[in-house]
Amino acid sequence: MRRGPDAPHRSAPDPTPAAADLSTRDRVTRLLLEQGAATAGQLGSALGLSPAAIRRHLDAMLADGDVVAREQTVRGSRGRGRPARVFLLTDAARGRCGTHHYDNMATAALRWIARNGGPDAVEAFAADQVAALEARCRAAMEDAGDDPLARSEALAGALTAEGYAANASTIASGGQLCQHHCPVAHVAAEFPQLCEAETAVISRLVGTHVQRLATIAHGDGVCTTHIPTQPRAQSGNTVTTVRTDR
Repeated sequence: MRRGPDAPHRSAPDPTPAAADLSTRDRVTRLLLEQGAATAGQLGSALGLSPAAIRRHLDAMLADGDVVAREQTVRGSRGRGRPARVFLLTDAARGRCGTHHYDNMATAALRWIARNGGPDAVEAFAADQVAALEARCRAAMEDAGDDPLARSEALAGALTAEGYAANASTIASGGQLCQHHCPVAHVAAEFPQLCEAETAVISRLVGTHVQRLATIAHGDGVCTTHIPTQPRAQSGNTVTTVRTDR
């Protein structure tokens, strides 16, 4: 029945509490997917939720296996009290976000390559896979100049356009490139050659040696690469992988 011009307007019904909870959990999931890891306070501030509300959602996500909680890593001196907990998405939650399609097939293919061609064949495959990415990023960084930190910022933008949700920042010892999403994390957990090839690409693109401090493939919330301020005197760039969770 058509409503007359003076008939009262009926607003859409408010979402049910269950639907509202799912919507909020989706927002928490998207934020953790972008940032890698965050404390309850950081999540609550970003989403406009009270401490009690964000704790309720995180407790539910912990119970459902969507997130895990770890003590926050603090470098240098730390004040009194227990360190804050950070929350990260589980592999199952990442998978539901569509981040690991065809993982089983890719892993099976690399196992076949390793079995029939050995470690060198796996390394060659990994290098070949990142070659096209390197070419696209290099083209996007054409006007970035020679400074490694400026190039890392340009690289972050290029990687974000490729779906890596990357950002670069300046720290006391140089620069830091963070990738909050890894499309091959599950496969790279078994075949670290993929991470090593990608790190070598970062080194070549920024024009200096780099140190990979953390990777999503090894259970960290973010792939973190340290970029020193001054390049070392060397013939060719080098790549160093430093694990911080051992």
